[in-house]
Amino acid sequence: MTTASQMALGVRLRDDARFDNFHGDRNRDAARRLETLCEQNHDLPVMVICGDSDTGKSHLLQAVCHRVEQLGQSAVCISIEELLPFGPDALSGLETRHVVCLDDLDKLAGDPRWEEAVFHLYNRILDRRGLLVVSMSEVPASLPFGLADLGSRLAHGLLVQLGVYRDEDRMRILVARAEQRGMVMTDEVASFIMRRAPRRLGELLAILDSLDENSLQAQRRLTIPFVKTVMGW
Repeated sequence: MTTASQMALGVRLRDDARFDNFHGDRNRDAARRLETLCEQNHDLPVMVICGDSDTGKSHLLQAVCHRVEQLGQSAVCISIEELLPFGPDALSGLETRHVVCLDDLDKLAGDPRWEEAVFHLYNRILDRRGLLVVSMSEVPASLPFGLADLGSRLAHGLLVQLGVYRDEDRMRILVARAEQRGMVMTDEVASFIMRRAPRRLGELLAILDSLDENSLQAQRRLTIPFVKTVMGW
């Protein structure tokens, strides 16, 4: 049975969070591997996606859900950080989906009640031959899980490790995301933004949000003078 908190906090899938628009060479092979696994019949009970907060873990979890739903199965993506205030009972009933994705699972490491709830969810998913996909900042063995059985199950799952993006990857992603929004961003403009903006991908894409909003209002192309005006540079 799906609780009210699950209905509220199940992450609404973004249209731009799919495998075909996961850009950047650094983690492309990892994305392809995940997509292939989604399309195959397998006996994997759990997949673990590990990487820094700037490597696209949340994007890939949502891409998994999109692909699973395209194949006619049900999926749900839940943010652990947003779910924590509702208590461990919020995980009840998730096993009715074919695929359950839990983002930022490391946020609950060291909390006995939450760890036990995830362990029981894992077992219920296993009994139904479903799939649990989780993301975390580090490999399971490096996180302070107090429940040895949970740590062991995660450690023996399929591990997909993501690397930190290089600048050329971030620039390629920035240009591709601009194109998806119908904006034209030349390499010259992208290089200008990269020289002045924070290097983290999330902050770069937030800048793109601002440029998108203002370019629509002003009906202007993305030029360096326009970027300077919008961003106050």
